[in-house]
Amino acid sequence: MAETRDVFLARLRRSLGGDGRDTGAAERRLAERPRGPIPARGQLATPARLDLFQNMAEEASATVVRLAAAADIPAEIARYLAQENLPAEIRLAPDPRLAALPWSDRPLLTVTAGISEGHDAVSVTAAMAGVAETGTLALVSGPDTPTTLNLLPDTHIVVLATGNVVGTYEEVWARLRARYGAGVMPRTLNFITGPSRSADIEQKLQMGAHGPRRLHILLVDADDLPSRDQASQPARPRA
Repeated sequence: MAETRDVFLARLRRSLGGDGRDTGAAERRLAERPRGPIPARGQLATPARLDLFQNMAEEASATVVRLAAAADIPAEIARYLAQENLPAEIRLAPDPRLAALPWSDRPLLTVTAGISEGHDAVSVTAAMAGVAETGTLALVSGPDTPTTLNLLPDTHIVVLATGNVVGTYEEVWARLRARYGAGVMPRTLNFITGPSRSADIEQKLQMGAHGPRRLHILLVDADDLPSRDQASQPARPRA
């Protein structure tokens, strides 16, 4: 007769020196959250960390522009769309911090907000963090940050504050725990390094194979985007 799962696991524990019932070691490890080795690559002073993030993101075929202030975001997006010969239309994450930006300064730019159903050419979202050692973005899901905007549009524009660029992945997990609290996580955490690509077919590189073919990162010189208090009276996107 096939063993049940519990019987099998109990036998496995006993073979490792336990009695099949002692879970203290596992519980202590979960409570203490010991950290493994941290790569030296990302342990840099802020200027070098930002340079490393930009270099690694660009090596992964993303484009990166540094901005002095969040108020410069609409102008940079308009410039980028014109440069890439893209329509002056964006689908904005329904994040109050993004809605509060001065979109009215760009009257020719059509801005709508909400989830993507696959028909949007360009999306704009905010990243929770960036990882310098690999040039990776960390984006969490939620009412203000729908994951569809990360994956469906052909062009993905991501806003990242310099204060949210960390050295390593381990620091991202620490920030998640601090932000959401013990035992709570977002439904989805996307780690994104460069635009989507694949060389599965005849070893020929194809951009946009499983997601956006363009990734444009706006690295804003700030600890964060405007706070939610500052964004309480947003300049509403045009429908």
